[in-house]
Amino acid sequence: MRTGASPKTMARLDSIVELAPRLQRKEISPVELTRGCLERIEKLNPSLNAFITVTPETALAEASAAEVEIAKGQWRGPLHGIPIAIKDLIDVAGIRTTAGSAVHKDRIAGENAEVVRRLREAGAVILGKNNLHEFAYGGSSLVSFFGDVHNPWNEEHIAGGSSGGSAAAVAAGLCYAAIGTDTAGSIREPAALCGCVGIKPTFGRVSCRGVIPLSRSLDHVGPMAATVGDAATVLQAIAGYDALDPGSSDVPVADYVSGVRQGAKSLRVGIPRAYFFDDLDDEVRAGVEDAIAVIKTLVSSVHDVQIEVPADRTVQAAESYAYHAEDAARTPELYQAETLRRIRSGADISAAEYIRRRREMDHERRRARDFFADVDLLVTPTMPIPAPAIADLKKDPESLRPAELILLRNTRPFNVWGLPAISVPCGFTRSGLPIGLQIAGPHWREDWVLRLAHAYEQADVWHKSQPVG
Repeated sequence: MRTGASPKTMARLDSIVELAPRLQRKEISPVELTRGCLERIEKLNPSLNAFITVTPETALAEASAAEVEIAKGQWRGPLHGIPIAIKDLIDVAGIRTTAGSAVHKDRIAGENAEVVRRLREAGAVILGKNNLHEFAYGGSSLVSFFGDVHNPWNEEHIAGGSSGGSAAAVAAGLCYAAIGTDTAGSIREPAALCGCVGIKPTFGRVSCRGVIPLSRSLDHVGPMAATVGDAATVLQAIAGYDALDPGSSDVPVADYVSGVRQGAKSLRVGIPRAYFFDDLDDEVRAGVEDAIAVIKTLVSSVHDVQIEVPADRTVQAAESYAYHAEDAARTPELYQAETLRRIRSGADISAAEYIRRRREMDHERRRARDFFADVDLLVTPTMPIPAPAIADLKKDPESLRPAELILLRNTRPFNVWGLPAISVPCGFTRSGLPIGLQIAGPHWREDWVLRLAHAYEQADVWHKSQPVG
């Protein structure tokens, strides 16, 4: 069964929600927080490989500027002076954006991605860029020009992907939050495997401008953090319409930060057991069933529901190939071999087939509204299995993609549907590996998703542990 504290746990660092009022009152310093993160990065990153680029000079300069502003009474909000990391698929002006690939190993971003611009406007301190699965095309973070990312709970296991470095950094306390991307589960999968919180908002809720795409029809940007309250705080800062992003939608943004405290008593929960609960690891099943038992005490009702799940991946394959076709033809040797194979899998998809499958995706997104006729939220396991061992995946290269497809099985449908979904910790295996619970809601109802996630988090203890480093 599960354990509340593995042999490697300690009390988690203070949350953003706890730190923000203390920063505003000048009881602590942004410079102090930033130095603490940089010290942990220096100590732990050599073994975790969670960061590709660390920017101590600019981070300390940003922290000093935040300290001066706060001292003058110019507090910008709860992210002011908070150290945050950015997945190295997202542009930060003046810093290289590599996408974990030799193709872009020297690429310097000329301007900030919209999500980074919003973070900087909120006063966040940028620590650097997180490692990832090359070009986000995988769920293990074992395919990167910059080396494997390791799970902070057990470094012999994967951190997940593609936002593996972001999840590992948050879980190990190297930063207070991170920004990841999610095309088939790349925020929620590593969050589940590393024991932190990760939310994929509704498609179009957060701008993807300035983010190297994997599949423009499926890509989402979202936060990873230690707690649901922290994830809500970061999402509040980055959510909203971007007129320069064709995929962005002009839909009002709820008050996520205060909304999480409203409780979940009025919410109705559906459990789609067919497909999402198939072939679960026994310990994952036990952890999720325990979590559902807790949720039953928090909400209005819980009952099983039936949902037909789409399986086609043509759109992602076609769009990924279209983006990479020129570079893959000109400099194939700069790609990792497995990434190149995945990219080329989309080469023979015709325009007619792509258009047909893209229309089917549009239909799926409309159909997803029907899931919530009788329930407000859906609850599933995030991952069917705990984090696999790195050695097991590397001893047989042919096993890597099948393992990743298993890991992403429960997350991928929510990208097709464009629905908001979060992963929150719900326990540990006997060997100390984290287990994740996924909560999804209707389009644009991130506030409901966060409300139930926060209520569950407060009713349980799993978010209070952090791997020792």
